[in-house]
Amino acid sequence: MCGIVGAVAQRDVSQILLEGLSRLEYRGYDSAGIAVIDHGNLKRIRTAGKVRELAEEVNKTVLPGGTGIAHTRWATHGAPSVANAHPHVSGNIAVVHNGIIENYLEIKERLLGEGFSFESDTDTEVLVKLADYYRRTEKDLLSAVKAAVRDLRGAYGAVFISSDEPDHLVLIRSGSPVVIGVGLGENFVASDPLALMPVTHNFIYLEEGDIADISRFSISVWDAAGNAVKRESVSSDASSGGDATKGNYHHFMEKEIYEQSIVIPQSLEGRIRNGRFLPESFGARAVELFKETEHVKIVACGTSFHAGLIAKSWIEEFAGITADAEIASEFRYRKSVTEPRTLFITISQSGETADTLAALRLSKQQGYLGSLAICNVPESSIVRESDMVFFTRAGREIGVASTKAFTTQLLALLLFAGSLAKIKARIDAETESAMVQALEKIPAFISDVLRQDDIIRKLSLDFVNKRNALFLGRGVMCPVAMEGALKLKEISYIHAEAYAAGELKHGPLALIDSEMPVIVVAPRNDLLEKLRSNIQEVRARGGVLYVFASENSGFRDEENMKIIHLPAVPDVISPVIYTIPLQLLAYHVAIIKGTDVDQPRNLAKSVTVE
Repeated sequence: MCGIVGAVAQRDVSQILLEGLSRLEYRGYDSAGIAVIDHGNLKRIRTAGKVRELAEEVNKTVLPGGTGIAHTRWATHGAPSVANAHPHVSGNIAVVHNGIIENYLEIKERLLGEGFSFESDTDTEVLVKLADYYRRTEKDLLSAVKAAVRDLRGAYGAVFISSDEPDHLVLIRSGSPVVIGVGLGENFVASDPLALMPVTHNFIYLEEGDIADISRFSISVWDAAGNAVKRESVSSDASSGGDATKGNYHHFMEKEIYEQSIVIPQSLEGRIRNGRFLPESFGARAVELFKETEHVKIVACGTSFHAGLIAKSWIEEFAGITADAEIASEFRYRKSVTEPRTLFITISQSGETADTLAALRLSKQQGYLGSLAICNVPESSIVRESDMVFFTRAGREIGVASTKAFTTQLLALLLFAGSLAKIKARIDAETESAMVQALEKIPAFISDVLRQDDIIRKLSLDFVNKRNALFLGRGVMCPVAMEGALKLKEISYIHAEAYAAGELKHGPLALIDSEMPVIVVAPRNDLLEKLRSNIQEVRARGGVLYVFASENSGFRDEENMKIIHLPAVPDVISPVIYTIPLQLLAYHVAIIKGTDVDQPRNLAKSVTVE
């Protein structure tokens, strides 16, 4: 969620820090700040607002110095304000922090008793006060931070600097990702490698509980047990530009919607061949584990959870085994039963989603057969901690509202369902070939849907003054409706809910009137006639319908019912194709309403706290 950047170098680092923050803006934030050590003096500037406002303040003054830290904050404890913005300072020590200190009130009461005073409402401020407290008796900043960590409960990725020791940074990691960027005569830290791409492509990924001391020429790491360890440097080939620029598009979200016809073939490459699935693309142990799998547990959050719900249907239909999809934040806090021979699947765009990562770690104690990660970020924690990994190859997704990451997740999960069915001999060669051919046609179908962009843009005018919307779908299209509702509420701030259309009579019909737009996803499948009846139920009560229907479904415009014709597609890929127009609808409604499409209020791209 929040963004961290730090540097220790011979040159002035303030512009490096600001550039790093600007590269992390996509994560979502509400305030920003920077602290630099200049000739033994700690100088700090903070703003409530965007990084550009922080940069304007920095550029008004001289902020030299070779050691510094910077931060973009997404509010958890305390409202967005300058006082609550990072870095926080106590004495000669400053800190930036991602995560949540669960026992901060307990620590705060203790420090108040020791004579400390507090200026903010944040949990982060106890970190720097606690380090300052221990610095009074410990020999140096590193020792003080090590002592402070022993008192902490919660999730944290944090960087400390001290004007008394201006030649190094101290970094801690527990539950919140941080990475060390390795340079030549200079080193860096960040919460995301993207922040450091202009200055290095070599990174050290810390493990859970690690503490690191970083100077210009050395990096020392200790594990959670206090043992000195060596963490290997890896080179990243991620681009420092490309995905991080909008090109000719108005917003990253618009660009990423249109990129879906490009990233789908990238995600398919090497995963199918000659009309056949390649189970080996899921990892060296995939065939062995798939043979043993008799049940699948899928755990994810938000958009990724919707992908999991769709995958549940595919797995049960094609592989013939039971599957469950569960929200990670619920799974990790309830008592559950692990079915024998269950494969545990996590889905996460970032690979750092706190609840999903915690669920993965919990699964290792519960007797699961193995774990598979569906993820878009190769260097992420979920990837490193899973037995098998399937990279979605969506490229970096900047817009907070997920688009191409979602459809490539669906692609990965359909490949998984087909591969599992193949290994278990639940589909014949003809069915396998038909599924693969359908997958190969997805880019062309997406291009066809994107040609409806102008029609959907005009349609979006109907939603500008609406406060609520209802999305309906049946069968595998119900999670598609859920995803459409999520997109609309995320970026347009219109309250939107999704229901299985068969549930209308069990409550939602009470909401239907002329002010409640009802969006229906209606591919031509075995449930279409049932869906027609549900549509008539809405019309009979004065509802206004927007039906995204297959061109061969027989729907036509009628009073209070507008039809958006989509290409007739094979049933198996319909969730992927019908997602696209719902993304476009949400995008255009948000544009007309004037909201911040790429960085909607209160939301963050990578949710690294509970």
